[in-house]
Amino acid sequence: MAKYTVITMPGDGIGNQVLPESLRVLKAVGFDAEYIHADIGWDCWRAQGNALPDRTIELLTKHKLGLFGAITSKPNKAAQAELKPELQGKGYVYYSPIVTMRQKFNLDICMRPCVGFTGNPLNYIRKKVGGGFGEPGFDEPKIDTTVFRQGTEGMYAGVEWTNPPENVRAALNSHPRFKAFASLPGPELAVSCRIITRKAAQRIVTAAFEYAKKRGFKGVTICEKPNVVRETSGMMEEVAKEVAKNYPGIALWSTNIDAQLMWLNKNPEEYNVIVSSNLFGDILSDAFAGLVGGLGFAASGNIGDDVAVFEPTHGSAPKYAELNPPIVNPIAMVLSAAMMLDHVGEDQNANRIRRAIADVVREGKVRTYDMMRFTGGPKAISQGAASTVQMTDAILEKLK
Repeated sequence: MAKYTVITMPGDGIGNQVLPESLRVLKAVGFDAEYIHADIGWDCWRAQGNALPDRTIELLTKHKLGLFGAITSKPNKAAQAELKPELQGKGYVYYSPIVTMRQKFNLDICMRPCVGFTGNPLNYIRKKVGGGFGEPGFDEPKIDTTVFRQGTEGMYAGVEWTNPPENVRAALNSHPRFKAFASLPGPELAVSCRIITRKAAQRIVTAAFEYAKKRGFKGVTICEKPNVVRETSGMMEEVAKEVAKNYPGIALWSTNIDAQLMWLNKNPEEYNVIVSSNLFGDILSDAFAGLVGGLGFAASGNIGDDVAVFEPTHGSAPKYAELNPPIVNPIAMVLSAAMMLDHVGEDQNANRIRRAIADVVREGKVRTYDMMRFTGGPKAISQGAASTVQMTDAILEKLK
């Protein structure tokens, strides 16, 4: 009997291409697991009106460990149009299955490492102070940042309305700042609530400080917008200051989300651990990923008290899903699998995988189309790009 059971959810598009490659790598390092396929995503929505079927929830509830590929997500009107005819007009509403999963299992700690691999041609470089043009005038900062994104609240809490009901309008009208909108007809008004709770804020900030302590980093940055979004960002800042008192050897720094994005081009190597609410964390992690190779290198973990699900942060990229051979970069998915190994205490094998990836990238002989800055498409392979499978083969070779 296997030591672990992992629920595999390839999902849509390229999720079906990259997730099997991560399983090849897990097998190569001897991870003792049984893998159970589970349905999730757009086909489930169109056929059942539910992108996250109950049977998949039951499997995750039982086995508590998941690997997830990618999903297609569309606005509500487009989603309604793609339901099979007998389900249309029956009140079904599309919800992102990964957001639903996070809320169902309280996967409130979202970790998104953004680490630069030496030799990656997509890494960020900057001009040296006083330097000229050409290679000697530039340096490549060593970026090792993990964004801790609160995963269940904030702007992704899902409490929103177009044409709010009367009781909601009445509550909104009680706020003096709502006077400017009070006369608007309901269909012309859309409202989304940004919700922050003290308990969830404490959990995500504490997780960030614990990680900084484990890695020996000197500080944690809380990145919000308390000068404008005073109540919710204010609570995040307040909680961060409270938690920081328990970690006297680790500094707490504070940045605003807009300024932080500007500073990415100045000194990204100084931000090893950043903690943020849901939407701001989503923005930050994609921005940092852009400095270390893009979404082909962006892994993440969604971690709760009982259940944990690991996924690349890229989307389903349907325009690439039918290419044969597949061309997409599997590294983000493989790094997500390595994060799963960290989670279950198999750090040694996780580090073996990361070293193998680092060796392949440093050597530079095998590069997927994104690493070569090619336009994705059927011509990428003939132009010299490695296929999805070839990149995995190169990683496996380094693991021998």
